[in-house]
Formats: sequence, C-alpha cells, structure tokens
Amino acid sequence: QVQLVVSGGGLVQAGGSLRLSCAFSGRTFSFYAMGWFRQAPGKEREFVATISWSGGSTYYLDSVKGRFIVSRDNAKNTAYLQMNSLKPEDTAVYYCAAALDEGVPYEYDSWGQGTQVTVSS
Repeated sequence: QVQLVVSGGGLVQAGGSLRLSCAFSGRTFSFYAMGWFRQAPGKEREFVATISWSGGSTYYLDSVKGRFIVSRDNAKNTAYLQMNSLKPEDTAVYYCAAALDEGVPYEYDSWGQGTQVTVSS
C-alpha cells in the first residue's frame, strides 16, 4: 500500500518561504498524481495544488497561484510544494495525497500525516 511521509513545515514570517516534501513508498510513484491539501483551524480541508504523474499538468487553488509551486522528482519518489510570499491566511496543517493517475478528476485514496505551517504577521 502507499505510504506518504510529509516534512518541511514550520513557523515563518509573512513574506517568507517554506518547502514541503512528501516521500512516497509502497507502489510505483510514477503511476500516481500527487496532491496537496490544507486545513486551517475551524475550516474544512481544501485543495491547494496537484501534479500529474509526469509533472506535465499542474493545478492550483486560485489564492496560491503565482506563489506556490508543486513539483515532483520521480527518481526520488518525492513530491514538493514550494511556498513563497507566504501570508498569515496560509496558516494550516498541510497534507499530501496520492491518486492513481487515470486522468482528472483525481481520486485521492492515500494520505500522509499533516505538517503544521504557521505564518506570522
């Protein structure tokens, strides 16, 4: 079964950057699309970004477009979320997820543990 391990969260000032990593194991990474989600206190989990198996297609939440970049390294079985120009409203627990890439919409059925991202004003 797929296992996902997320790392890279932390505390950063507004305007700063963080990079999250999601290490994938248990199946063939290049068969899977990878997604990033977040959940802020008192709010529902929301989609942030996703990347196709090849990296050729990416999709973003409107509010992070131009600030966040999703990428992957299929040789390292790892997906990344580079977060730039962070804002206090980006504060949340961030999760990665995996879905067999059979085309959109992706059905995520494997989830990593969350990592806290806190952006101070």
